[in-house]
Amino acid sequence: MDVVTMARKAPSKASKPRIPPLLSNPFVLALAAVVAVFAVAIGVSTLTGGRSGRGGETARVPQATQQAAVQSPAVPPLPAAKTDAPAPAAPAAAQPASPPSAAGGTGPEAATVVPDGPAQRPAATTVAMLPPPVPPAIAPVQPPAGNAALWRRNALPMTVPPGKPMIAIVVDDMGLDRKRSTRMAGLHGPLTLSWLPYARDLSAQSRAARANGHELMLHMPMEPSVHADPGPNALLVSLDKGEVMRRFRAALDSFDGYVGVNNHMGSRFTADRAQLAPVLAELHRRGLLWLDSRTTPNSAGLGLAQELKMPWVGRDVFLDNEETVAAVRAQLAKVEQVAKHQGYAVAIGHPHDATIEALASWLPEVQKRGFVLVPVSAVVRTHHAGG
Repeated sequence: MDVVTMARKAPSKASKPRIPPLLSNPFVLALAAVVAVFAVAIGVSTLTGGRSGRGGETARVPQATQQAAVQSPAVPPLPAAKTDAPAPAAPAAAQPASPPSAAGGTGPEAATVVPDGPAQRPAATTVAMLPPPVPPAIAPVQPPAGNAALWRRNALPMTVPPGKPMIAIVVDDMGLDRKRSTRMAGLHGPLTLSWLPYARDLSAQSRAARANGHELMLHMPMEPSVHADPGPNALLVSLDKGEVMRRFRAALDSFDGYVGVNNHMGSRFTADRAQLAPVLAELHRRGLLWLDSRTTPNSAGLGLAQELKMPWVGRDVFLDNEETVAAVRAQLAKVEQVAKHQGYAVAIGHPHDATIEALASWLPEVQKRGFVLVPVSAVVRTHHAGG
């Protein structure tokens, strides 16, 4: 009985398949399931991605754009004459960040990015130089014709021998210091004496000087660029045109018999073309000459006078910036050198004691050295007559 039973049970045990211990482990089965799911997902993604092309292009763009950046020629800089501003760059927020590629690109936008380096930086924009502003034109002025012009009628008669260099000595600030002004007017001339319009007894002082053989001018106070007082009713750049002309015409009417005007101080006013232009136009309209004292190298006086075609001349040497006899004599020697070089020289001094003393000894001797002492009108008539 026991033997039979055992014989019958033996085949049933042999018929059951034996499962390996590894596959019967539940952790191994779970891992296999996860791998199977990922495999199926990758297969599906590959099949669908090949048709849409999105993933494949994204993977291939960096290589293609890097080749384009290397192979495309550099953009030439704009010509120098171009003044247009470069187009503005796109905002940073509109450019999505991409991880750098193995070749140094920056993802799909690599083709639009130029690598840093001296040779790749955009050329600086060259701005063409604009021409200097053209000053406003001056309205034509009709002066008195010929000898009717005041500067010719009031000029000291003078005959200049041909070929000899001329020297004109102009003395400014006449009239305030009556004693020194009288001493200067008593020197043997001819000198050109320029009178301040606010001096007392101006008509009497100027007539006495004219009777002693000197030429007359008006010394017009104008605003300086330094802190100094030019005197009452000076021409200032802060004044409107109407007030400037009112003051100027009052000065022109302060006395008569003069040939023209030169500036007292005025380094700021004479540099202001817009303010000085109507002043010189009024001079020209009256038939008077302009002597630019050149208290500044920026004076617009000589340029305006030439535009107006009016009679003009400029100062060449200051005599007495240093008020010693030796210094004035040294400046007078310089005047002679300028006269030899350009055929004439215009010097400006003042009624200082040192200047009077130096001139008193120089005037009788200068003509012996081949120079001709002349009033300023003779220099203008010979070299810059105009109108």
